Amino acid sequence: MKTTLQPAGGLVPLMSIEDLAEFLGVPVATIYDWRVDGKGPCGVRVGRHVKFTQADVLAWIDAQREVRPGQPREGR
Repeated sequence: MKTTLQPAGGLVPLMSIEDLAEFLGVPVATIYDWRVDGKGPCGVRVGRHVKFTQADVLAWIDAQREVRPGQPREGR
């Protein structure tokens, strides 16, 4: 059973690489590949771990949106 974290003091929990992969429906290896290639959402270093804020993930997803079906945004 997976435990859902509750925000402490108004803070939103950070997502792990595994959480992000599950959320996006991609393999964990894809997240690592994106990081090596400079793609994907920006991360936050917490010691030796990489975490992701909900705001950064949602902003990144919005930036991936096509202008029209099959037509990516300029500069992508």
